[in-house]
Amino acid sequence: MSLGKRFWRAEGMSEEAEVSRKIGKAFQMLVLQKHRYPGVKGWELRKVLGKDYTKYIDILNIEIEKLGLTIKSVFEEEGEQRSEIEKSDSARFFVVFKDSLLGSEPGTLGLRIDDIAVLATSIAYMVPRQGKVRRKDLEQMLREKFPKWKVQLNLDRFIRRGYLLEKDDMLYIGWRTKAEVDQKTLLNLILSEGTSSKESKG
Repeated sequence: MSLGKRFWRAEGMSEEAEVSRKIGKAFQMLVLQKHRYPGVKGWELRKVLGKDYTKYIDILNIEIEKLGLTIKSVFEEEGEQRSEIEKSDSARFFVVFKDSLLGSEPGTLGLRIDDIAVLATSIAYMVPRQGKVRRKDLEQMLREKFPKWKVQLNLDRFIRRGYLLEKDDMLYIGWRTKAEVDQKTLLNLILSEGTSSKESKG
């Protein structure tokens, strides 16, 4: 018996149609992009689905995992300590592939393999530096490895898509990178960057 059916039975069969409607509505909100970035904020889900919106998200997540997808939530900006409800309401929920971004097939992401290489190199450079660097410094490093035109083009693209965040002349690791690149991959990138740096100095 699926989680959705168990939920319906627990709530009473008379609730089945309402639960199904809300799950469908949640899916629409998650996949139909209305804003600059994909996904939807928790408070928007609460407004449409009610205070128990996270239950519907959990049920939907189990269903879409059969398609190789999953629902993730991430904060666009770190804030002070908040209650669990406040955390959920301020988080952005969106659908991503279950596999890590850097381990997925490039074609399914709308990125070429060489574009992903630029993103991976950027992340590996930024993480040891507390996730933030001057754009000028990152560009200089990337130009040693990639064509100049590709560096400019990709950085602008990553900023638009939420993989990087730009404030003044600084670049930060974006909320989408935090959600789509798993911690093990990041660690491998950091170790790889550290090894490369030692070899270049040796």
